Parts: sequence; structure tokens; C-alpha cells
Amino acid sequence: MNDIIDVQSNEQKAQGLKNIGWVSYVLHLIVAVGAVLPGAQASALLLVIALVLDLVKRGDAEGTWQANHFSWRIRTVIWAGVLYIVTAPFWLLGLFLFNPVWVVISLWFLYRIVRGMLAMSKNQAVDA
Repeated sequence: MNDIIDVQSNEQKAQGLKNIGWVSYVLHLIVAVGAVLPGAQASALLLVIALVLDLVKRGDAEGTWQANHFSWRIRTVIWAGVLYIVTAPFWLLGLFLFNPVWVVISLWFLYRIVRGMLAMSKNQAVDA
């Protein structure tokens, strides 16, 4: 009888992690689309919320295919942040004008989020 309860709780845990993953991916997607489309800039606060959510819940996903998604999203945000910071002087030198480097970073960020969402929709880990 305990085995049945454990199986149900594991299934519930897996579904809960997947729900959290979808919330995080959607928040990332809003920010990524806002970064690519002019005038549609989403708040960085959404990205911080998604990052904190991923950092807090990552431990719960250890040993599952979903752990890969938590790491994928965290690495994506950290790398994008580092790239934006490193290239910020180019944006400042351009007097806040169009920055092709930031466009490339934003497109890369959007690609990674969509790629992760597609893998999650198939219940698969993201191929790194």
C-alpha cells in the first residue's frame, strides 16, 4: 500500500516540478521576446523571479529529467547577464542606440528558452 502512495507522490512531485518549469519558462519567454522586439521590453523583475524560482526548486528536481531544465534556465540567465554586462560599454558608446551585439545575445537567449520549452513539452531533458 505504501508503494502506491509513493508512486502517486512521485507523480505529483514530477507534475509539480513540471508546472514550476512551465511558469519559469513563460517568465523567461516574456523577457526574451521583450528583449528582441523594440518597445516590448519586459521587466527584469520577471527574470529575477524566474531565476529565484529555479534556484530554490532546483534541489527538488535532482535525479529527474527535469533537473536538466533547471540548470539549463539558470545557466542561460547567468550567461546572458554576463554577456550583457561585458558588452554594456558598446551600448553606452553608441549613446544608447541600436546595439547589434545585444540583438545577438537576445536572440540567443530566446533560442535557448524556446529550445528548453520544446524539450519540456516532450518530457525530455534539454540536449546540451
